[in-house]
Amino acid sequence: MLVALGLLMAVSFSCSDDDDKTDPTPTPTNDVQLKDNATLGKILTDKNGKTLYYFSKDASGASACSGQCLVNWPIYSAGDLAAIKLDAGLDKADFATITTNGQSQTTYKGWPLYYYKDDAVAGDVKGENVGTIWFVAKTDYTLMIASGQLVGNDGKSYKSDYTEGTGATQFFTDGKGRTLYAFAKDKNNKNNYTKSDFSNDATWPIYTADLKSLPTGVDKALFSTIDVFGKKQLTYKGWPLYYFGPDAATRGATKGVSVPTPGIWPIVNLQSPIAPN
Repeated sequence: MLVALGLLMAVSFSCSDDDDKTDPTPTPTNDVQLKDNATLGKILTDKNGKTLYYFSKDASGASACSGQCLVNWPIYSAGDLAAIKLDAGLDKADFATITTNGQSQTTYKGWPLYYYKDDAVAGDVKGENVGTIWFVAKTDYTLMIASGQLVGNDGKSYKSDYTEGTGATQFFTDGKGRTLYAFAKDKNNKNNYTKSDFSNDATWPIYTADLKSLPTGVDKALFSTIDVFGKKQLTYKGWPLYYFGPDAATRGATKGVSVPTPGIWPIVNLQSPIAPN
């Protein structure tokens, strides 16, 4: 009897110990995350920590990647945006969905998102600055590098030297793909266009922004701000930066390059000369 009772108690204690050992609930991961990168700062990743990228040729908001490009840069889709889960610091309103090559692709601030095939593990950023046209996705770009055909307000296509013709030109946009311009009559860190009452600002609005993230290869030291009748205008290589009102905040629009004649309001890019004194 005593032996049997002892065995029964042992079994009972054993079962009780097993019941107390429950597997911890795994921490859910968000569909899009913000990860710290030692060189690049906070970058966007998928739920597994794989880096997401922008393509400069997508300034219009549509994907310009096809064929082998999509093999090297697979599209990213977060699925149903109504149910998307995001890390703190990300706003659901900044995400949307487009169709690329018959598939759903997620966009962030209008930029279609991609992976890079050579990123083997979470945290890899091997796609950064590939061809000077691929960049990690971030929340706080002050400007981005776009690449595309310049088309003026006159409907004509222009090359990078502002003669008529076709061919892609790189140019700076703000973080949402809106083109930035310089004024040929400005001087180094001197705005010669804007009136004191800002009555002409609607046509060429000054670009006011705090300098935050820049694409790799764009030198932060080449930027400054100037005071324009109480407002802070960002400059690059001494050139005050503007939008063109009739671009109507349309991503990738470059109508200003032909106004009033080509070259008076050029786009700005890495090859822009230093503004004259």
